[in-house]
Amino acid sequence: MPKALWITGPGRAELRETPLPPRGPDEVTVRLLASGISRGTERLVWQGRIPPSQYALMRAPLQEGDFPFPVKYGYCAVGLAEDGALAGRRVFVLAPHQERFLAPAALCTPLPEALPTRRAVLAANMETALNALWDAQPLPGERALVIGAGVVGLLAAFLLAQIPGMRVTVTDLDPGRAAIAQTLGARFAAPEEAPAEQELILHASATEAGLALALSRAAFEARIIEASWFGTDCPALPLGEAFHQKRLRLISTQVGSIAPAMRGRRSHAERMALALELLADERLDMLLGPVVPFAELPARYGALLTEPALCPVVTCEQESTGCSA
Repeated sequence: MPKALWITGPGRAELRETPLPPRGPDEVTVRLLASGISRGTERLVWQGRIPPSQYALMRAPLQEGDFPFPVKYGYCAVGLAEDGALAGRRVFVLAPHQERFLAPAALCTPLPEALPTRRAVLAANMETALNALWDAQPLPGERALVIGAGVVGLLAAFLLAQIPGMRVTVTDLDPGRAAIAQTLGARFAAPEEAPAEQELILHASATEAGLALALSRAAFEARIIEASWFGTDCPALPLGEAFHQKRLRLISTQVGSIAPAMRGRRSHAERMALALELLADERLDMLLGPVVPFAELPARYGALLTEPALCPVVTCEQESTGCSA
């Protein structure tokens, strides 16, 4: 019987046997190959910091259980379709950490043939970064600042750096992120050295200090894209000083809805397919790790969420065939 990771209380997780119901006509049986841990959101779930007002909106597509606990959560799974029209294809699914599961065929996005399985676990985060850029509507030649060198911040910087003439700087408290940012085509600066007069700022640090830094480094009529989610925290914003004189725009972005610039032009499925295409660059492998066997996930889950890392990857014993049934 397949096992799944369940978060059972604040700071507690365990593997539970999870029987599969009979497969429906529009469903696919997927055997897990690898799963990514989205540290920011999963940490909030693990700590029980999802606001009650957001319980319905924060449900993952294939989630079981209800917030706060117990809940089976996650949305970065890559697996092998065992039946249906996709049989034999590797697919990305917004599914929790589970050895084998059923998913609607419409929720299974085939991987490009050349895309490595482990890199494909970044698809959900790439989709978030892509949607943020659709919200930001960057222009060639702009000065852009990304605050927070987590996975979403670095993926956004990677996309921005490919726009002609755009000068992209990433800032983070961890100087160890400098080499990654530079490899992805961006400059790096410590927060106190972050450049001023930035016309586009993407905030992804999920900290009050990071958002204050964004306001202080913004140019006249700059756009500040808030890509963080604070959960139950209530950050204070310094909206005095030059906030109004500069006519700053603070814009929220959230992947649950297609950004207005592309709404009606791209479906959720088309956006996900594009996110997978954008993962073709092998430099993005720098965002992956550490690698954790599925069986060790409960014992290591807390450390993976709280210690410095980018995207931990959960793997099965034999990725070619998946985990045990």
